[in-house]
Amino acid sequence: MGPQGDKGDKGDKGDTGAAGAQGAQGATGATGAQGATGATGATGAAGPQGPIGAQGPIGATGATGATGATGAQGPKGDKGDTGAAGATGATGATGAKGATGATGATGATGAQGPKGDKGDPGNADVQNFLLINKGVVVAGLTKFSIPAITQAIVDEGTVLVYLRNTGSNTGWYALPYSEAGHSITFNDYGVGYIDLKANFTQANGIDFRVVVIPGTAITTLNAANPHLNVKNFNEVAAALHLSN
Repeated sequence: MGPQGDKGDKGDKGDTGAAGAQGAQGATGATGAQGATGATGATGAAGPQGPIGAQGPIGATGATGATGATGAQGPKGDKGDTGAAGATGATGATGAKGATGATGATGATGAQGPKGDKGDPGNADVQNFLLINKGVVVAGLTKFSIPAITQAIVDEGTVLVYLRNTGSNTGWYALPYSEAGHSITFNDYGVGYIDLKANFTQANGIDFRVVVIPGTAITTLNAANPHLNVKNFNEVAAALHLSN
């Protein structure tokens, strides 16, 4: 081979030709070996806690369970000792006085008592009657039967009436009589009776003494006792020889 001649100057680059058509895809190459696992990155800082959510609605109340069976009764305990008696309480105040009760039925006649001692001589014409444990009424008149008051007594005689509390020994008081707003008046008399007028009602507790004096006895009495006070029963009793 002969010697190479001088290389001529490089010519200008020609224009790029038009792209050729894409060739068919070649076959997939074999998978390369897996690379080594990279180191684990550092854990990031915890983010701030979010706000607590609103409380949900309360659920409906469940049905009440069935009542359990009653347990067996325990044994009865021993009886305790009796406590000491308490002190006696103070006496209560006295209650108000109750209304006067109705007059009871008349009791049976008692046995006759022994004969009394003979009294002083009396005036045969004068009679006196003792009415024991009687009462009066405010409505109308209180009438008592006095058989010794005859028509002759009504025409010419005198009737005197005295009273006292039953069981009292303070003496006799002539009618009319008044005390503490209560009054009893000798209203009138007639054949066989006397009438009393009261401004209150009382079922019992009053004794009355009725002295019946005929006209002839009055004449004798006035002559022998010109200053006799007929309102004083003691004077009348002494003058007429009456027992107290």
